[in-house]
Amino acid sequence: MLRTVGERPGGPFGGLPVSELGILIGGVALVVGLLEHRGAAILVGSVVCALAVLELTAREHFSGFRSHAALLAGFPSLGVMFGVAAALGAPGDRVLLLIPAALVFALCFWALRRRFQIARHARLARPPAQRGH
Repeated sequence: MLRTVGERPGGPFGGLPVSELGILIGGVALVVGLLEHRGAAILVGSVVCALAVLELTAREHFSGFRSHAALLAGFPSLGVMFGVAAALGAPGDRVLLLIPAALVFALCFWALRRRFQIARHARLARPPAQRGH
């Protein structure tokens, strides 16, 4: 298991923790939706939370800070599963939806893992930043 290396990559909005706030807001909306049986709040909370998690994990993964290959590979595989179900209708045996999703997951995981290893190598090969200058 690889540990984190160096400093966490900065967010796209400087010091403002937009992703973390998105996770918090999405989580609150999801919980409120579940408690009050509101489908729209559940959907919006899930989407906001998922997008914020996706941004944060992608930033850490592609900078070589921490690997999130399995989590990042899960997003397109879920998309394929929902897309197949929407296009063809849910099959009687729902396990059949897992076949294309598992193939996409495996391919994405392999590619993401390789990309992380390249980014990690680049992160380790960089000389430490000069401090105090």
